[in-house]
Amino acid sequence: MFDLRQLRYFVAVAEAGHVGRAAERLHLSQPPLSRQIRQLEANLGVSLFHRHARGVSLTEAGERLLLDAQDLLAAAEAAATTAQRTARGELGRLRLGFASTALYSILPALVRRLGEGLPAVTLELRELTAEQQFHALAGGTLDAGIVICADPPAPLDRLPLLAEPLVACLPAQHPLAAPAGTTPLPLAALRDEPFILFPRVQAPALHDRILALGQQAGFTPRLGQQGVQMQTIVGLVSAGLGVALVPASMAGLRRPGVCYRAIEPAGLDLPTELVWQPAGLRPVTARLIELARAAVAG
Repeated sequence: MFDLRQLRYFVAVAEAGHVGRAAERLHLSQPPLSRQIRQLEANLGVSLFHRHARGVSLTEAGERLLLDAQDLLAAAEAAATTAQRTARGELGRLRLGFASTALYSILPALVRRLGEGLPAVTLELRELTAEQQFHALAGGTLDAGIVICADPPAPLDRLPLLAEPLVACLPAQHPLAAPAGTTPLPLAALRDEPFILFPRVQAPALHDRILALGQQAGFTPRLGQQGVQMQTIVGLVSAGLGVALVPASMAGLRRPGVCYRAIEPAGLDLPTELVWQPAGLRPVTARLIELARAAVAG
């Protein structure tokens, strides 16, 4: 019946009250503009303007159409802006998985950067193990994930965010517990202690790293209780059920009843990485990667 261009022309003429002045505003010559207005009236089957020597004025039908046309044009402009912002990754929903340890290291700073840089993006956080995140990324139910000491399968891409050492987490009453700043604890001193670990199926790389450190120190860690979340492991240590090797950032948990000590040999630092599916990368995910790179550079 009509298009947005004709509505823009109609609104311009109605607001100017004169076809010539409207044509100047639209950077058109007057005859084509007049033809478009007459075509709009013909399509609608109504007269929109009273024409007189001084210009034009709206009929009752024209007054009604002006109100609706202004709303339609504003909605069209808003829709275009929304589409453009979505394409730039400034709008939408971001589904971000994270390992529990990230709560005490990179996640708070990254979430702040997201809030400041992309305030209109809705962030949906999901606490998941690395294996759960890899499965969700492959299935398209997660946009990106934060994993620690994991080995993302192909074709997932990765961005290193930080690296931190493992430290010993001991019950506060343990004979080897000591104030922060004490010299590193020889790992071999824990050879007779039960070690609280993740189930290997949940975190195979971290599980194997801890066992390898023990073997490097001359013993095979004796496995005790298991915990799926790092907070659970620290809680089991505070209950006196064993010792654990945890990322240094876990000291920020400040759980009563535990003590953290650096260890020797220290072994390799644990990498925390952002992982994502590069195929079909959503704009909002691309913006997250940009912000994460900036956070690492900063």
